[in-house]
Amino acid sequence: MIDQVTVNQILDTADIVDVVSDFVSLRKRGTNWVGLCPFHNDRTPSFYVSRAKGICKCFSCGEGGSAVNFIMKHEQMTYVEALKYLAAKYHIEVKERELTDEERTAQTERESMLVLNEWAAQFFENQLWNTTEGQEVGLTYFRHRGFTDATIRRFRLGYSPDIRNALYQAAITQGYSRDLLLKLGLCKDDTRGGAFDFYRGRVMFPIFNVAGKVIAFGGRTLKKDDKAKYFNSPDSLVYNKSMSTMYGLYQAKRAIAKHDKCFIVEGYADVISMHQAGFENVIASSGTALTEGHIHLLHRFTQNVTELFDGDAAGIHAALRGIDMLLREGLNIKVLLLPDGEDPDSYAQGHSSSEVEQYIAEHEQDFIRFKTGILLRDCGSDPIRRAQAIDDVVKSIAVIPMEITRSVYAQECAAMFGIQESVLLREIQKHIRKNKDEEHKRRERERERQQRLNDSLPQSPAPPNGDAGTAPQQPASGEASQPPQPAHGGEGTTATAQPVLRRTPATPLRSAAQQERDVIRYVTKFGMCYLCDTDYEDQQQAPTTVLEYIHSELEIDQIHFTVPIYKKIFTLSLAMVPVFYDDLAACQQEMQAWSDREFRDRLNRLNPTGLTSEELQKKEEEIRASVIEQSQRRIDEFRQNYLEKRLCSHHDDDVREVTCDLVSDKHQLSKIYTQNAYVATEFDRLLSLVPKAIHNWKNTLVAEQIKELQKQMAGKPSDESAELLRRLQELFRVRSELAKLIGDRVVNPK
Repeated sequence: MIDQVTVNQILDTADIVDVVSDFVSLRKRGTNWVGLCPFHNDRTPSFYVSRAKGICKCFSCGEGGSAVNFIMKHEQMTYVEALKYLAAKYHIEVKERELTDEERTAQTERESMLVLNEWAAQFFENQLWNTTEGQEVGLTYFRHRGFTDATIRRFRLGYSPDIRNALYQAAITQGYSRDLLLKLGLCKDDTRGGAFDFYRGRVMFPIFNVAGKVIAFGGRTLKKDDKAKYFNSPDSLVYNKSMSTMYGLYQAKRAIAKHDKCFIVEGYADVISMHQAGFENVIASSGTALTEGHIHLLHRFTQNVTELFDGDAAGIHAALRGIDMLLREGLNIKVLLLPDGEDPDSYAQGHSSSEVEQYIAEHEQDFIRFKTGILLRDCGSDPIRRAQAIDDVVKSIAVIPMEITRSVYAQECAAMFGIQESVLLREIQKHIRKNKDEEHKRRERERERQQRLNDSLPQSPAPPNGDAGTAPQQPASGEASQPPQPAHGGEGTTATAQPVLRRTPATPLRSAAQQERDVIRYVTKFGMCYLCDTDYEDQQQAPTTVLEYIHSELEIDQIHFTVPIYKKIFTLSLAMVPVFYDDLAACQQEMQAWSDREFRDRLNRLNPTGLTSEELQKKEEEIRASVIEQSQRRIDEFRQNYLEKRLCSHHDDDVREVTCDLVSDKHQLSKIYTQNAYVATEFDRLLSLVPKAIHNWKNTLVAEQIKELQKQMAGKPSDESAELLRRLQELFRVRSELAKLIGDRVVNPK
């Protein structure tokens, strides 16, 4: 549906750091960015993003990929939908044809739900702005609440007409499914084959996920006799009120990341009024109590959270409830009690932004200090209640993961309660041990439950060694003993002889599948990089890439990848070679033009005053050498990123997953280290590493053949095993030759 030219434009334009930053708060670490993984409950940053590679990777749960893959996983989109999302983000035009009836039917239920929710949001907006009832009832109400038209449009507020089935009839006319209308809670079954509107006569608050997709609605009644003030969407494939999102997070996420802080309020109107007052880092838990899912979602953007509560007794009680979950996740929690009779909506509407800001600065309290003060006030001089209050505070301190933070709180609380700090610390340790025991028991119960579930399922046969459905093990590098090789630089380096390698002790033989992984890893990471010049029979030399070298070596010995996904990646990579050389020529031409411009610009900025002609000539040569070096480095980067960028964004799920795993590197040397010592990288040492990986693979295949022949010879008479013995001796000879190239010492039996 999208042509390859447009796909390439999207892939080349999308900045992985920019894309991930829409969903995760990232911090620079060396040449990478890190943050909390959005795919599992991550307490310490394990999610790495590499702008140079264009990929992200969690080194805890393993999730990640290119910008396309990230959007697909995070937003549960198809490949085409993720491309369209990125195209819209970067204002790239995507020409697409109308879906056929068959294609429309083939859309997944989740995709259809998102489309229907978006249509419903537009329907409610249109009713609010363009109908008499909507303007007189809905718009009047919003304006009476103090919302400006700009704010109403920003949050896409709407109105559901007070007609039995207005939305239902409009949706059916547009071809939307009755079944989906019922599942999303937009309509209710009338038991006669039709349906009626669930939200009729209510003002509508669309609920967005982090990407800005409408996933649910909240509807507020304007009638005094309605039993329920608010109706909210039921859980569905696109919405889970305990996990999906927090109201206003889509509008607030950039402000939260900017200020590294967020305010949590209770209701929709509280969020909207605070945003309108200039406090855009405000969100709500969609009318439900905070859950671990909400906290996990929030933790990706900031560690600093302030909860706003009413100043009455109910507000104070709410402030003391459920905060331990926030503390357990390592968040820095503060509490702000508003004046009695006020809520965030009314306070923001009745005061200027500077007054609200000043009140926050003067009354915001650390939660532990707040809780200690409240409990001390309530227990008075009663020793029993005082002991209970101390134990209550100790329980909250015990869930904090940082030991230093716990120690500071223990010191302050000991002073406030007037008891020894050591007593508090002992009690804290008791609760920590108790919490760990309970967590261990919970995990054991979960493990046993999962085991019972697995035992009840039919057992499938185990996949063969190296099956594409299994995650290949990360190989040991085995490269520490290699001598540093000089950087191979650009084209023109002749390397017709095998490099001399330092001898190393014999290492345990790895499986053929593991050796295949080593080779395909060099393909995905460096496949289009220059490796050496190849001599041909017509006395001609030609520059050879890593991919071409590997392909030639495997063809000579008729070796093929046996792991299906590696074979697929290798075939796809070979198919890209013709296009690569066209793209490389364009890149080199662009770099030549850049070099000419850069040289002239630097030359014009050079002040020749006081320089002799020899000194001036030397300066010009230094400038030219520097420009050529930068140009070559950019060409090398283009070569190095060419395959991994395309394979990590390929439409095939397995290709994307495995390639991302192959090219991901968690660790990197610090700038201080690299500034003070030359470090030979893999790129610098390809001339030794790539041939060695191939020789290791061949050595493993030979060893497997030797083992098989020895099995065949066992128990056979000498006259029948003569041919097998001859083949065995030949394999021993080949293995010895390979050992010389690899650097291992091999002793063959006589």
